[in-house]
Amino acid sequence: MNDANLIRPIQVPAPAPVERPRILLPESDEDLLDECDIETFRSSGPGGQNVNKTESAVRLRHLPSGVVVQSQEDRSQLVNKLHCLTKLRKRVEELNFRPKPRKATKPGKGAKRRNRVAKTQHSQKKQARRTRNFGED
Repeated sequence: MNDANLIRPIQVPAPAPVERPRILLPESDEDLLDECDIETFRSSGPGGQNVNKTESAVRLRHLPSGVVVQSQEDRSQLVNKLHCLTKLRKRVEELNFRPKPRKATKPGKGAKRRNRVAKTQHSQKKQARRTRNFGED
């Protein structure tokens, strides 16, 4: 067999995780709306003629971060815009979340003692089985 035709696996190092910068939002809703691109459209779903003829659904696109949220839950465009702002703040909060690095901890004295006692009891149980079943072969 020719070794030149064999496919050999190549180990590629895993890419380093990219640290995303934190997204900072202004406190006031007016300043946040200034940073957003607001788009209104007709919502879909049940609601009859009112849903079909009014543009009450709102889509917010936060331009600095690129996060997009939309709301069509209410019949009012203003209420849907407020829903979008709360959704945007919640989504940005989720994106900004950084889990705390875990610290390696040693087991405490009590845990070590419990493990040692359990190990001893298990060993004694196995030893009893061996001696009991030894002559029955």
